[in-house]
Amino acid sequence: MSIGLLPDFPFDYQRWLTHPDGLGKIPDDVHGAEVAVIGAGISGVVAAYELARLGLRPIIYEAGRMGGRLRSERFGTANDVVAELGGMRFPESGRAFNHYVSLLGLETRPFPNPLTEAAGTTVVDLAGEPIFARTLDDLPPIFREVAGAWDTALEEGARLSEITAALEAGDTAAIKAIWNDLVEAWDDRTFYDFLATSESFSNLSFRHREIFGQVGFGTGGWDSDFPNTMLEILRVVMSGFEDNQNLIVGGSEQVVRQLWELPLSQAAHWPDGTSLSSLHAGAPRPGVAALDRYPDGERIVVTDRHGNAQSFEAVLNTTQSWLLTTNIEVDESLFSQRHWMALDRTRYMQSSKTFVMVDRPFWNDIDPATGFGVMGMTLTDRNTRGTYLFDNGPDKPAVMCLTYAWMGDAMKVLPKSADERARLALDTLEKIYPDLDIRSHVIGEPITVSWETDPNFLGAFKGALPGHYRYNRRMFSHFRQDDFDPQHRGIFLAGDDVSWTPGWADGAVSTALNAVWGITAHFGGSTHPENPGPGDQWDQLAPLQLPE
Repeated sequence: MSIGLLPDFPFDYQRWLTHPDGLGKIPDDVHGAEVAVIGAGISGVVAAYELARLGLRPIIYEAGRMGGRLRSERFGTANDVVAELGGMRFPESGRAFNHYVSLLGLETRPFPNPLTEAAGTTVVDLAGEPIFARTLDDLPPIFREVAGAWDTALEEGARLSEITAALEAGDTAAIKAIWNDLVEAWDDRTFYDFLATSESFSNLSFRHREIFGQVGFGTGGWDSDFPNTMLEILRVVMSGFEDNQNLIVGGSEQVVRQLWELPLSQAAHWPDGTSLSSLHAGAPRPGVAALDRYPDGERIVVTDRHGNAQSFEAVLNTTQSWLLTTNIEVDESLFSQRHWMALDRTRYMQSSKTFVMVDRPFWNDIDPATGFGVMGMTLTDRNTRGTYLFDNGPDKPAVMCLTYAWMGDAMKVLPKSADERARLALDTLEKIYPDLDIRSHVIGEPITVSWETDPNFLGAFKGALPGHYRYNRRMFSHFRQDDFDPQHRGIFLAGDDVSWTPGWADGAVSTALNAVWGITAHFGGSTHPENPGPGDQWDQLAPLQLPE
């Protein structure tokens, strides 16, 4: 399945990106005008790249490491062996993000999700009983009952086949009609409520819901999302984000770093060979300490951490929204109080990962007694939760994501060092694989991350709670500023927590493209009549406005 549209705002970003007339045009007299872009993650760098192609001069500020939550950490000198600390699996239906992957010519291959061919062997370990499988049919009947109940619940409670058909056909009227009904029905209700009240699950035992929460289907267990609004889950499923996922060979951080170096294509104003890197003399500016309105009321002053101040007619913030009230001193008048409420109510998910490099993909060794690999991609109710295995070829160093955990499971290891986390995970895996000496294959030092401890992130990504739809709409629609008071214009928002699909790179890219449209309009530019942008089609496609 490769849909490429989102139900809240079914705008075709891929069409806009690939149209021969380009994203738009700005007046010649503003060519070279500077725009501040705060944050050098995928959203900031995509926006900067497209703004530069229009003839503007983006000035990127970055407080830490370029790449944001596309962070590929190399093991020592093993340049082609990486731990993907942030985004690591990218659905084919995420067409806006994949546009840039293709533009850069990066190699992809299927991600080793459970029960997929790329995983080879999958091991489901629940209540102390490990079960080896290649497909769902290899698992006991109760797992098929759970899968069937989930499919039925989505069909009966969320009209899955109807909206999927409409999304695949690009029938925006049908998409809006179905989705708007679902928004009103499910914004105030949790994922667990959806399961527990569905006829398909209520006719089964608690054990069925427990299995679904612990190991789930698609990418793994779902229980960390149980408190979230059901709309978060429906978007992921309906947009095909759980299907046909790929990894980026050599690491996802390459998308940001190579786009930074890529010469601008078909750019207005700038000479051939110009890149974001060349416009910045090779490095972004330091992180931002303050944002204020210039005395003339028209421009915005950006002050970096070294005290250097510069004014801009437009500023794009792509950092996580909490940083606007914790890390950056922001003049309160830059946003309306309604937007401040939405920014501050963002709720972030905690996440931890711990990786080790191993001497070879030993898990491919076949156990003659079972016919399965000696180890597999592992889903468990133990503290590791998900263990993923990354094969770089026979007899080459490989990577184990020992544990990928969320929320409470991630918080349990928050105080522990990388060594302690690795030791705890290996102790757990030894209980699942008592006859396999995993430790003997480990080489080098472990690599770990807890995004909530990083002062530049404060969490992995947004997880909207019931009742948060109105806040998300305010943030997503912020790029359209015609109706704003003048004091609130000129500063734009983009990034993961502005999107409808937090945790997926495609959402960050789509909000970056929205901001490009908004900044183009702010400078008096416009799109080509034959290639309307997201703001041009807003009235037809806008997310439902719930009463307040």
